Amino acid sequence: MEKINLYFWGRILFLAVFVVGFSSCENEPLDGNRNWTLVWQDEFNENGAPNTEFWSYDLGNGVNGWGNQELQSYTQLEENIVIADGCLQITAIRNGNTYTSARINTKGKFSQAYGRFEACIKLPRGPGIWPAFWMLGATIDETPWPQCGEIDIMEGKGQEPAFMYGSLHGPGYSAGNSITQRYGLSTGRFDTDFHLFAVEWTQDAIEFYVDEVMYNTIDSGSVSGEWVFNHPFYLLLNVAVGGSFVGYPVEGTPFPQTMYVDYVRVYEESNE
Repeated sequence: MEKINLYFWGRILFLAVFVVGFSSCENEPLDGNRNWTLVWQDEFNENGAPNTEFWSYDLGNGVNGWGNQELQSYTQLEENIVIADGCLQITAIRNGNTYTSARINTKGKFSQAYGRFEACIKLPRGPGIWPAFWMLGATIDETPWPQCGEIDIMEGKGQEPAFMYGSLHGPGYSAGNSITQRYGLSTGRFDTDFHLFAVEWTQDAIEFYVDEVMYNTIDSGSVSGEWVFNHPFYLLLNVAVGGSFVGYPVEGTPFPQTMYVDYVRVYEESNE
């Protein structure tokens, strides 16, 4: 009961509404079929740069636009990434014909196999804006993508502010052939308020959630290739500009665009 209460009170934490309009995720009661224990979290309450005990930066243009023909260069500048007003803020900026943004990850600092992985996020908007909360297999250096596996907990297309996507990538079902499900809000938009994005991952299945609505389940028997989701994964947060998934900015795409992350939390399932 003590562990259930820890999860419950952590999940219903509600930040005061700031002058700039920040709010937090409000969650439904817990699923009584699972007993979750909080094992890792970043609440982004300390102003300044992200905690380097938790996060590392990906920098530069990557190879082939990080493999997706993206346009931005990632930096660790305060104008692109900062913690302020109780949120991590990742901002994509246009400078003439070039773009900067930020991407952080927990590689080598935190990874886990199975459990619940969640983040409370307010998305940016506009054609060509590509926010994401996702995970990569921690074996990526020894077992390159897509064999290492990828879990996209949330990807957004800025031109579709009422929709988001959850996907799996693995050998035989990667890139344009990933296993993907789109989820749309019946009212509202993802860029006007915070929403809770999560997966619950067991040895043989991954469930995708938005605001505690389970909108998709992918199990090991349903994939056309090898199931590679049986080892630890690490976390990533970023905002890309352009790319094969989302398309490219147009003249009317508004900049700067910021993704606000209230918190990231990871749980493991307890048998107690």
